[in-house]
Amino acid sequence: MKMKMDYMWLVWMMGIISVANGAIPKSVMRDIKRINNEGSYFGIVVPNSFEMNPLLQSSSFLVDANLPSLDFAGRRFRVGSIKEKKVIIVMTGLSMLNAGITTQLLLSLFNIKGVLHFGIAGNANPQLEIGDVTIPQYWAHTGLWVWQRYGQGPDDELPLEVNGDYTRTVGYLKFSNYTNGTADDKFSDNLLNNVWYQPEEIFPKNGQPEERQHAFWVSVDPYYFSLAKELETMKLNGCVNATTCLPRPPKVTRVQRGASAGVFVDNAAYREFLYTKFNITPIDMESAAVALICLQQNTPFIAFRALSDLAGGGSAVSNEADIFSPLAAQNSVDVLIQFITLVN
Repeated sequence: MKMKMDYMWLVWMMGIISVANGAIPKSVMRDIKRINNEGSYFGIVVPNSFEMNPLLQSSSFLVDANLPSLDFAGRRFRVGSIKEKKVIIVMTGLSMLNAGITTQLLLSLFNIKGVLHFGIAGNANPQLEIGDVTIPQYWAHTGLWVWQRYGQGPDDELPLEVNGDYTRTVGYLKFSNYTNGTADDKFSDNLLNNVWYQPEEIFPKNGQPEERQHAFWVSVDPYYFSLAKELETMKLNGCVNATTCLPRPPKVTRVQRGASAGVFVDNAAYREFLYTKFNITPIDMESAAVALICLQQNTPFIAFRALSDLAGGGSAVSNEADIFSPLAAQNSVDVLIQFITLVN
């Protein structure tokens, strides 16, 4: 009943906006209403067309015959079903900003009962290999920093820390720990000093407006994560063609943590730091944004990220990203589809 009332309120408000300034055309409003009248959907959020196309081309995805898609605000929301479960698929585009905006649009416009996110990712975990599909329990945005001035250290208060804006509780990266040694094997401090990782400010939809909370590690939905254990017995494809295969068959595995930031990580030292400091496995540019929006909107969420390369190199497989990214993308789609068969 509450969901129905929330939806009716949304339609009423959008109608007012449409009349007031034409921001939402009446034809779009009608289509949104038609879609939502069909009931609730799983929202499927994917970063780019390279990752989305294998899903759209899958025989498991059936396009809605009456209203196959809705275009709004530069996004195309594709309506259909997968294994008899109603879905709305949307591509975000690259980066945390695009992923956050798109996920918020999805949840604001449509009757979404859960968000499923998938794609490829870099790998920080030396125990796993290319082609493996990871399902983290927690996600963090590791691109929100306080960059400390030279000469200060862990015992020095950060700017605005006393006001609760910033904190030293999460941890920091000291650049001089990664300085190359001089000829006599001596190390010196680095003018870049330290960057301190910061939690995001969040404003839950059921909370007091403008009363901030903080979140660094965002949990996926506990029920979804528990259900995902059944995926660990899946058999995944390990070959691009008859002559190009991975060293071992890829697997599905639940892991503790994943990280996202507006940075493409192709650096071994930073990859190793993220793994040893935070126990992070997949590294991408979108998942944490989707997780943070779902947290604020109180919507169940889970992400499936297939490892396409060892971030920063070092893999026994040469040119791994160029060769195996299509395979990794397909594996993430296969896991997503199998999860949909399990979830209610």
